[in-house]
Amino acid sequence: MKREFKGSLNTATANGRERFLAGEVPSARATQDRIEIPEFEPILAPEGDVSPDRFLDRELSWLAFNSRVLELAEDPDVHLLERVNFLSIFASNLDEFFMVRVAGLKRRIATGLAVPSPAGLSPMEVLEQISEAAHELQARHAHVFANQIRPALAYEHIHLVHWDELDDPSKVQLAKMFAEKIFPILTPLAVDPAHPFPYISGLSLNLAVVVRNPVSDKELFARVKVPDLLPRLVSLDGVRAGTVPGRVARFIPLEEVIAEHLDQLFPGMEIVEHHTFRVTRNEDLEVEEDDAENLLQALEKELLRRKFGPPVRLEVATDINPSILALLVRELDVDETEVYSLPAPLDLRGLSMIGSIDRPDLRYPKHVAHTSRDLNASETSKAANVFAAMRRRDILLHHPYDSFSTSVQAFLEQAATDPKVRAIKQTLYRTSGDSPIVDALVDAAEAGKQVLALVEIKARFDEQANISWARKLEQAGVHVVYGIVGLKTHCKLSLVVRQEQDGLRRYCHIGTGNYHPRTARYYEDLGLLTADNQVGEDLSKLFNQLSGYAPKTSFDRLLVAPRSVRSGLIDLIDAEIANKKAGLPAQVRIKVNSMVDEAIIDSLYRASQAGVEVGVIVRGICSLRPGVPGLSENITVRSVLGRFLEHSRVFTFANGGGENNIVYIGSADMMHRNLDRRVEALVRLSNREDIADVTSLLSRYLDSGTASWHLDNDGEWKRHHLDDEGNPLLDVQSWLLASRSRSRSALHR
Repeated sequence: MKREFKGSLNTATANGRERFLAGEVPSARATQDRIEIPEFEPILAPEGDVSPDRFLDRELSWLAFNSRVLELAEDPDVHLLERVNFLSIFASNLDEFFMVRVAGLKRRIATGLAVPSPAGLSPMEVLEQISEAAHELQARHAHVFANQIRPALAYEHIHLVHWDELDDPSKVQLAKMFAEKIFPILTPLAVDPAHPFPYISGLSLNLAVVVRNPVSDKELFARVKVPDLLPRLVSLDGVRAGTVPGRVARFIPLEEVIAEHLDQLFPGMEIVEHHTFRVTRNEDLEVEEDDAENLLQALEKELLRRKFGPPVRLEVATDINPSILALLVRELDVDETEVYSLPAPLDLRGLSMIGSIDRPDLRYPKHVAHTSRDLNASETSKAANVFAAMRRRDILLHHPYDSFSTSVQAFLEQAATDPKVRAIKQTLYRTSGDSPIVDALVDAAEAGKQVLALVEIKARFDEQANISWARKLEQAGVHVVYGIVGLKTHCKLSLVVRQEQDGLRRYCHIGTGNYHPRTARYYEDLGLLTADNQVGEDLSKLFNQLSGYAPKTSFDRLLVAPRSVRSGLIDLIDAEIANKKAGLPAQVRIKVNSMVDEAIIDSLYRASQAGVEVGVIVRGICSLRPGVPGLSENITVRSVLGRFLEHSRVFTFANGGGENNIVYIGSADMMHRNLDRRVEALVRLSNREDIADVTSLLSRYLDSGTASWHLDNDGEWKRHHLDDEGNPLLDVQSWLLASRSRSRSALHR
């Protein structure tokens, strides 16, 4: 970036945002327009006094979220292979936290642009507390694996073994595999006056090797990278992800296989010692306005540069030689507080290979998503006519309880092949490379339909994949637009225009999750399929604003960021305050991934002070401090984690009681980036049955009889999953699975 944020949006982004608010923002296409991406959310101090009782620090709150993930790995009542997966998820989460959040904080401190957090902590205080908490979490993570998970796996005949535990036939087998599949791609890099210390790529696992020249008796240092293109764990019994193991399944870390054959990499040298280490670098995305005229080229260039970000964490095996550690610290230029000494094996993301082996007895019962009753095929038809179903009524979907493939995917696939469909407009933030959604858009374009795909290629860590399938869409004749200058397009929208007897009719989908068939199987999300004319008008206006020029745009059933999501929600919260003062029923309930935005939080504090009951369900970060006398005693905060990743964003308001409830669903979290620097959309539900279902659902999440984590007024999360007699509380995800099999909707009243 040319300069960092300091309490406000930078000039390029602010200009882009203001032009969007005026409806005058040009989109950034592959062949025109330059863009500057605000890649890191600024820490903004609220107006007025900063009270430590007012906000919790967002970075420390994120670490608390990952601690909740770790609690699931520690829970002996969770299926064993799911515990393994939670260990892997924890490791992956923490990697991204260091690559983005810690790296960004360090960068701002180094440039002198960091400001105190809304929680009243100085940047250095935040960094120090992050370091303390992260060291504790990583040590706990390693302990859980070594002392709980590994023995439990061994009991189930799944072993992570060391080389010296192998029998001779297994060693011969691995020696042959090393010679044929590993040795040819290894590159030992010496460090001496003729060879400077090599570049260590981010998240790579490495062997620090000390060799001795028997002639000169001189010791030398070398580095060997463990190839990340090979499986992290080597199966000794032919067990692969998704296959059924035999009686015994054995795995050995790849680095141990390499370590036992180092003599082949350094012939004529004596191997003195070797140690594993791993570096985490700043890998957040930065695309400067002047990088290139072509946005795709600018991003491709930045993806290469990302690999060379400065180190922010060094992980080493506990048995590392102090002199080798000193060498790494010096050459990588890391602080001692950035060194994490852990028992081998490092990088437990690789446990996902064990977590995915086919042992149904060690994982959650298999779940097969059902087709919504409103979309079920008739007796005379093999497939449901999605358009006919949408004409009958709005269809509220709840994934993964409702099938994505027979609803959203079917909607777009039928649109692609229906000769009456004239146009398809679609936003794509994250999707898979072989996505049937992308295929449907390609088919529609090749069939002569007008197809617009608004592709957000700046979706963090998915940029390269998004570039690839964006080019695929362009080559098929799809009109590909790459978003708005200074803003990410995060809304989840589909618009289909169909010729019918009475004229053109618009069919819409608005969701809380990405158009990604794979993640739709384990991300909890809501989506609305509707042929409502007002929604169709709103989406037409919004797509026109995203792809062209649409001044003075207004919406009927949508709240759209950065224009009206924050202000619209605050207005609704203020209306609940007014209702409470007038003696009418008043209640606010919000379900989001993150609750950080100070203006939203302050509005909830005002509601609490007025006596309005406020319930917040948050999966991850929460800067709101509940239960503070005189500030937030009427606010409760809950967090639900489990089999599915809670991802839906829902906002409900009592609106005076009776059947007047107001419910919005959509893509926006309560964060600065979502409300100020992204295009987000919330849609208001209109069907009374859907409104009642969603309202009831949030009541179930907040119920004291539901298993969840409770946030208390000192910022601590406490797990509540057993009643006073030690019996399990209701698991809301299991309840929804059971409810879905009994009723029309997963949102069973």
